[in-house]
Amino acid sequence: MRRGGDMTQPILSLRGLTTAFKTEDGWKEVIRDITFDVQPGETVAIVGESGSGKSVTSLSIMGLLDSRARVSGQVLLDGRDLLALSEAEMRSVRGNEIAMIFQEPMTSLNPVFTVGRQIAELLIRHGKVARDQVRAEVLRLMDRVRIPNAAARMEEYPHQFSGGMRQRVMIAMALAARPRLLIADEPTTALDVTIQGQILDLIKEIQEEQGMAVLFITHDMGVVAEIADRTVVMYRGDHVETGATADLFTDARHPYTRALLAAVPRLGQMRGQDWPLRFPSVDMDSGVITPQPAVVDSVDRSATPVLSVKNLVTRFGSGSDLLGRPTGKVHAVEDVSFDLWQGETLSLVGESGCGKSTTGRSILRLVQPEAGEVRLDGFDVLTASGGDLRRMRRSGQMIFQDPFSSLNPRMTVGQTVIEPIVTHKLADRAGARVKAAELLRQVGLDGSMMDRYPHEFSGGQRQRIAIARVLGLNPKVIVADESVSALDVSIKAQVCNLLMGLQERLKIAYLFISHDMAVVERVSHRVAVMYLGEIVEIGPREAIFADPQHPYTRRLIEAVPIPDPARRGLRRGGEIDELKSPVRPLGFQPPQRQWREVSDRHFVMAS
Repeated sequence: MRRGGDMTQPILSLRGLTTAFKTEDGWKEVIRDITFDVQPGETVAIVGESGSGKSVTSLSIMGLLDSRARVSGQVLLDGRDLLALSEAEMRSVRGNEIAMIFQEPMTSLNPVFTVGRQIAELLIRHGKVARDQVRAEVLRLMDRVRIPNAAARMEEYPHQFSGGMRQRVMIAMALAARPRLLIADEPTTALDVTIQGQILDLIKEIQEEQGMAVLFITHDMGVVAEIADRTVVMYRGDHVETGATADLFTDARHPYTRALLAAVPRLGQMRGQDWPLRFPSVDMDSGVITPQPAVVDSVDRSATPVLSVKNLVTRFGSGSDLLGRPTGKVHAVEDVSFDLWQGETLSLVGESGCGKSTTGRSILRLVQPEAGEVRLDGFDVLTASGGDLRRMRRSGQMIFQDPFSSLNPRMTVGQTVIEPIVTHKLADRAGARVKAAELLRQVGLDGSMMDRYPHEFSGGQRQRIAIARVLGLNPKVIVADESVSALDVSIKAQVCNLLMGLQERLKIAYLFISHDMAVVERVSHRVAVMYLGEIVEIGPREAIFADPQHPYTRRLIEAVPIPDPARRGLRRGGEIDELKSPVRPLGFQPPQRQWREVSDRHFVMAS
C-alpha cells in the first residue's frame, strides 16, 4: 500500500526493457519496451496469460537469465542501473535490496537441508546478524510468517511442510535482509484457496509493517483486485496498459484488458440461475464479448443413477515398523456416498489432501478401495474382472489435470485418439482413424492435426486432445480431475464450454473435481464438499453457494479472491493452520456420522 511522504522518486523504474533469447533462427524478442515505475510502499501487479512475458520481466530485473538471453534498456533501482552491474555486484543486490518469491517453493528450497539452516544461511551471507544471534533471528522470522511451533519445525526438511507452509518459509527467507522491494512471481497459484488467502494477508501485513514495495506477478484478476494499487497488463511480450487498479477494472481501455476481465469467472454471478451457464465467448485480440446460453437441463432424477457410490472407503498404509509393516493408515476416502445421473455434473471441492482425486480414482478402480460399493452403468466396479472390467472402463473415463503428462510424447495425436478405440475393438484401424478425425473436430481441432505430436500444441489444445481420446469410447461418466486448473483464464472458459456442450449433446455425466470455486459455481448441477476424506456437505449448486451450512464450506467460499477493487485491503482474519493429517493408527474406527437435510437434496454433516 502507498505510504505518506515523497513519492517522486520511484524505488524501481523500468525504461524500455527488452529481452531476447537466442534461437536457431536468430534472436527472438520475448518482451519489448517495458516501461513502468514502482513507488516506495506501493504494490504493482503485472498481469497477463501464459506467454505474455510476466516472469521474463521479473527475471530480467533480477539478472537471473542465462547466457542465451540478451537484455537491453534500463532497470533503475533508486536511480542505479542494474543492467550495468557485474554479477558480483548483483549478488549484493539480490536478497539485500530486492528479494524474490517464486511460484513453486519446493523447487527453490534445498531438499537436503533443514528449513532453519536455509534461512540461517541467508542471514549469515548478508551479514545481518551476529552468528550467536542467528538462531534467535530464524525463530523470529518463522514466527513472523506464522509458522506454528517454529522452534521444532526449524529442524524439519522442506518435504515435511505443506505447500502453504513452504511458501511461508520462502517469505521468511525473502524478508531476512529486510529488502525494499519484494518481487512475488505467482506465489499463490499452486495453493488452495484458503491458503492463498492467508498468504495474501501475510504479504499485505508485512508490507505495511516494513514499508516495502511489492511487484506482484499473477494471472488471477481476483488477486490483483485485492492486493494491487496499480496494474500493468502484458500481452504477448508487450506492455499494453497501465493504470490504477480500480480504474482498470471499471474503465479498461485496451481490448485485451477488457477481454481478460470478461473471461474471469466471478463468484456470485450464478445467483438465481437454475442450470449451468456457459462462459461468454471472448476474443482476446479484439475484446469482443459474446454471451452464451445456459445449458439445457435434461437430468432425469426419476431414472436409475448412471453412477451410485455407497459407503466408499479407501485407505493407504503409512509408516513402518522394524519389520516393514505399516504403523498407521491414511484415511483418504471415508464412508463417501452419492449418486450421479445421466447428463448431470456433480463437483467435488476441497483443499489438497481432502480426498477428491482419490475418490475419482477409486470410482474407476485406478486405486483399489478397501470397502464400499460402486455401480457404474450397471457394472459392480469393485468386483468386476476380466472382460467386465474392460467394458466398465468404456463407460467410465478420466481426464487428468496435466494433459502433457497423460499424453504419450512419442505418439502422434492421431495415434493417441485411435489407440483406445482399437484396443476396445470399437472399430478397425482405418475406421478408428476416421472416427479420430471426427472426434478432434468435435473438440474444436482440425482433423489435419492428427500427425502432429503433443509438444506441438498449447496447453489448452492438449487438454482438448485428452477429451477427444476419452470421447472415443462413448463413456457415460467422465471424471474430470482438475482438468482446467492449469489453464489460462480464456482457455479455461473455452474448455469448460466444450465440456458443457458435449454434456448437452451426448448426455455425459461429469464428476468434476476442482478447487476453483468460481468455475465450480458455473458448471455444476450439484456440489459436494470434502474435508479429510469425508463429504461434509452436498446439495444443489444454488443451495451450497447461497446458503452454505458447514463451517468448512463457508470458509472455502469466503476465501475466494473476487475481482472487485473495493475489496483491496481486506483482511480475512482466518485461522492460520494446515489441513489436519488424515493418518490414523491401525485399528482406528471413525465415528458414525449424522446427517441433516437442510432443504430439498441439501445435506450437511452434523458437527
